Amino acid sequence: MKVCIAEKPSVARDIAAVLGATTRRDGYIEGNGYQVTWVFGHLCTLKEPHEYNPAWKRWDIYSLPMIPQKFGIKLINDEGSIKQFHIIEGLIKNAEEIINCGDAGQEGELIQRWVMQMAGCKCPVKRLWTSSLTEEALKEGFNNLHPQSDYDKLYEAGAMRAIGDWLLGMNATRLYTMKYGGNKQVLSIGRVQTPTLALVVKRHLEIANFKPEQYWELKTVYRDTTFAATKGKFTTEEEGRKFLQEVQNSEFTVTDVTTKKGVEFAPRLFDLTSLQVECNKKYAFSAEETLKLIQSLYEKKVTTYPRVDNTYLSDDIYPKIPNIMRGMTKYEALTQSVLANKIPKTKRVFDNSKVTDHHAIIPTGVNPTNLTADEWKVYDLVAKRFIANFYPDCQISTTTVMGEVEKIEFKANGKQILSPGWRMVYDKEKSEEANDEEKTLPAFTKGEHGPHTPDLAEKWTTAPKPYTEATLLRAMETAGKQMEDGELRDLLKENGIGRPSTRANIIETLFKRNYMRKEKKNIYATQTGIDLINTIQQELLKSAELTGQWEKRLRMIEKSTYDSATFMTELKTMVTEIVQSVKHDTQRTITIEEKKAEEEKGKTPKPRSKAPKKGKAEEPQPATEAKQTQPQTQPQPQAQPQQAVPLPATIVGMACPLCGKGTIVKGRTAYGCSDWKAGCALRLPIEVDGKEQTTEELLKQLRALKQ
Repeated sequence: MKVCIAEKPSVARDIAAVLGATTRRDGYIEGNGYQVTWVFGHLCTLKEPHEYNPAWKRWDIYSLPMIPQKFGIKLINDEGSIKQFHIIEGLIKNAEEIINCGDAGQEGELIQRWVMQMAGCKCPVKRLWTSSLTEEALKEGFNNLHPQSDYDKLYEAGAMRAIGDWLLGMNATRLYTMKYGGNKQVLSIGRVQTPTLALVVKRHLEIANFKPEQYWELKTVYRDTTFAATKGKFTTEEEGRKFLQEVQNSEFTVTDVTTKKGVEFAPRLFDLTSLQVECNKKYAFSAEETLKLIQSLYEKKVTTYPRVDNTYLSDDIYPKIPNIMRGMTKYEALTQSVLANKIPKTKRVFDNSKVTDHHAIIPTGVNPTNLTADEWKVYDLVAKRFIANFYPDCQISTTTVMGEVEKIEFKANGKQILSPGWRMVYDKEKSEEANDEEKTLPAFTKGEHGPHTPDLAEKWTTAPKPYTEATLLRAMETAGKQMEDGELRDLLKENGIGRPSTRANIIETLFKRNYMRKEKKNIYATQTGIDLINTIQQELLKSAELTGQWEKRLRMIEKSTYDSATFMTELKTMVTEIVQSVKHDTQRTITIEEKKAEEEKGKTPKPRSKAPKKGKAEEPQPATEAKQTQPQTQPQPQAQPQQAVPLPATIVGMACPLCGKGTIVKGRTAYGCSDWKAGCALRLPIEVDGKEQTTEELLKQLRALKQ
């Protein structure tokens, strides 16, 4: 038998249907020479500190750094996960060949490799690699299976990421909690979350410390057109008045008229981050909401693989474009003109050199049905962006008119859209935008002159704007550098913070830990978050650019251009240096800001829990360990009473103990798992006997499910 291991039950069903396996068994589907089984996300994880060294069970600053000689893995302590693992283990032992059908990415490779490693897999392994779950794509994938060895470096990079996150997260979290936490709260430090928080804190402090400065601008109106003095801003009113007096009694003369024709290209195809940015701007969806929606569209086979950081298509997609467009029947009015001619092929869309694991997010050509209203919104963005890239460029004309009064130079710019091209795809939506962008100037002639109306306007500089999820995602992508140009963003992506698939979770984690809060669309740091970043003296922990370099090295390991042993040595040295530095730091305390205080002021931050999620290597679980042995501060002359880590305000957002992959969400009558569509059966009633359950009661039930 050939055993296929899929990433989740729903994908396993799709694969089984393609392979002709129809007999359902406990934990797998069988038939036609195949057994198709599945995992529930991470079935295995790196061992806890005390499983390497019993002395590391107790939180003690003097036992740091914790650096195991050799890292090991274990099963996640969840009854459903353990049962499924043993089913997979039994299938592997009797298999003639394994086909790794995991998620086609670094984390998906790591999940599958650890399961096969734990199960003692000895038989040959092949890899299914596809960017779509349509029947056609799966058949093509099974006809072109790859040797597992093709993805050894991908797995190696994933393992280094997990180990690096364990080393930094476990050591730094214990270190800062023991040194500065005052026994009030676990202070979570993470390779990605801490630099992200540092960006928000930096912006918060820039706004708080901003002092508006007064300046003046000299403008004049000639023939109903406003011209601005090219000298720019005046820092004193006296200087501005002097120039105003010089131009008041003289005529305005046009000295030059320049008209240039140009083009505007369609916006690039979506990668995950740009889609999350667009959805936040247009529909106020959070990054996590957008990820769930596009993941659902992928599983419904209407869009391609979503967790990508690529805005290009590979050349082999080009012949498929006509069929994809023909399948998009709802958009027939837009695709007709494209299909009537030869499909254009440009380097802005098709570039093999820019495509690695996956191409940009595009429709599959499967006609979408049974989509929710929010799924339709996301699908519409993807569909129109795809179609627009095959329309002609937008033709524009820009006009610059220069003028002069008493040797003081003035300038006016105009823009006219000559042919809308791709803008036609967006109909009213973009035509209104285009009208706002257009500024058609009257016909001016060089040398003409006449009366004008000058004016000196008083202005004030404005503070930087708070981050929104859209602008924070962009900042994470470009390691803190604000870039609007798509090509420049591509150059910085290799040094970004985190990966497209993890950024949404990082932002949500910072909300849940009360390090930052959201007011409408704006994001602000809490006092706890500000104090934590100000306390961290090690630039490496909070620097976006240095973290980006780490991300770049992991990508280099994937490409066999960087040695993982060197990377590991650098990690151990870095962690040791951080520990020694903090141990000898002067004692400080971090303010623990309570969420209730915010709510009493009339603010409505999202429900957040201080309990970290389970099963993530980067965000370790010291809070769970603390229940077994409470962290203690440095030795004091007299014993101090221990303060318990406070209960979270809600269980919403915590990791699901049943499947280990989803997070807990709140419905109308019960709490459930966000991964319920994949088969997770977690259900905790909100009320029992007419009385709402407390957080403590709900937590007891969750703990019972873990045992």
